Amino acid sequence: MTGRTVIVTGGNSGIGKATAVALARAGARTVITVRDASRGDQAVAEIGRASGSDLVEVVVFDLADLASVRMGAAELLQRCDRIDVLINNAGLVLTDRSETVDGYESTFAVNHLGPFLLTTLLTDRLVASAPSRVVNVASTAHRSARHGLDFDDLQSRQNYRGMQVYGRSKLANILFTTELARRLAGTGVTVNSVHPGTVATGYGRDGDTRGFLTFGLKVIKPFVLTPEQGARTSVFLASSADVADVTGKYFVKGKARKPSAWAEDEAAAGRLWAVSEELVGSVDR
Repeated sequence: MTGRTVIVTGGNSGIGKATAVALARAGARTVITVRDASRGDQAVAEIGRASGSDLVEVVVFDLADLASVRMGAAELLQRCDRIDVLINNAGLVLTDRSETVDGYESTFAVNHLGPFLLTTLLTDRLVASAPSRVVNVASTAHRSARHGLDFDDLQSRQNYRGMQVYGRSKLANILFTTELARRLAGTGVTVNSVHPGTVATGYGRDGDTRGFLTFGLKVIKPFVLTPEQGARTSVFLASSADVADVTGKYFVKGKARKPSAWAEDEAAAGRLWAVSEELVGSVDR
């Protein structure tokens, strides 16, 4: 990866941090994005020590705030004359429904709308840097969205359940991958999504989960993967020559796998893109 520039969102902890360490160790200039400056500075130092690289940087912005995403994208474009890999890794799961400063449901906003806006703002630079890659961290939880996306209630105002809403946001990640891959066909930019496995990350660390969801996270903890294990497929998709020409696929354990039938709905993928453009375009702050 020497000479290549990689951006990893949510690179200060968990899978994102492990991904950043691996790619920095492989020689990439690695830019992590975080929402907290002090955590970002600490992560840069830790990633640098773990990888032996002095080519680790941080850009601070909040995926829950679309104006902040725009400012973060502008800074990334200013600092990175090329972008070889964009890894949309950051995400969250919430027990209780909340809304962002833009008035959107938080899980949908952070897991889909923020990455959607960031990626579209960086697309021209990715195309100019081709061959380049986009990796979207999804989840097998997308299968829990058994009726697909509810386009009449994307903000989950009715019957909110944390893991169900999380699963829908992960389905959105795969549908976004499908549509972006279609739109960028022939440009030299590949776009793939990944299920990292059930990984010991920072979910619940900041009090975002409670009750049954918190209990469930504790119960499965002895059986989950380490962040380093969870990062392997993201690193593979970001760096391996074996997938240089593979696009629009969903990967599990380093292999292309078939997602749910709802995740293969090309009409839904196109509709989600159009709706997402309207939602992010309606925010002007």
